[in-house]
Amino acid sequence: METLSKDTQKQIGQFVAEDYRTASVFSKYGIDFCCKGHRTIEEVCTKNNIDSNNLLNDLDKIVTTNTDQSIDYRSWPLDLLVEYIEKKHHRYVEEKTPVLRQFLDKLCKVHGERHPELFKINELFTASTGELASHMKKEELILFPFIKKMVKAQIDKGAILSPQFGTVANPIATMMEEHENEGERFRQIAELTDNYTPPADACNTYKVTFAMLDEFEKDLHLHIHLENNILFPEAAKLEKAFL
Repeated sequence: METLSKDTQKQIGQFVAEDYRTASVFSKYGIDFCCKGHRTIEEVCTKNNIDSNNLLNDLDKIVTTNTDQSIDYRSWPLDLLVEYIEKKHHRYVEEKTPVLRQFLDKLCKVHGERHPELFKINELFTASTGELASHMKKEELILFPFIKKMVKAQIDKGAILSPQFGTVANPIATMMEEHENEGERFRQIAELTDNYTPPADACNTYKVTFAMLDEFEKDLHLHIHLENNILFPEAAKLEKAFL
């Protein structure tokens, strides 16, 4: 792969959309690449007092490393991307939520007296997964079916009826706002858990729970990135083709 452009005006989300491996670099610098992917390199470096040359050099190193691990999600048809998000990320949230809630309840009962932060972690996770369940249903019942209709109409060279929500920009704006809310909740969880580092007196359940929370957040970051930085902009672009 070619070396990245040294353009500090490029948005973070664009870097990650082009090569998801760059997400690990942004994470290392504490930069939110999913919910706040619209910010430029210059903006985040100025705000967080980061040397932009160091950041860009680290990004260059990772994208010029030959590996098969980078998936070019941008090349996927939108209906395939929708199916992938539903079957991989939505299903992941549905499967892991009850297990983690059970573990967190147990930790609060057993370790809550010595580690009162567990109660706040449990509260944040419960609120987040409750909102995510509602959020995913709205996507599956409203936004995603419309995106699939647009793809089919494009293939069939047909027309589409205007949806009840007016334009695809309306549900997208709602989804992105909800993404920001859950991103903020998990930023708080990461802070309260010292980036998912179990305390010295942690039992096995404690360690497993923190490891699962860490994995859950990473999956959520990719989930939000695929929607905010790839699916949503492409869906808006596709809709314009029918206007």
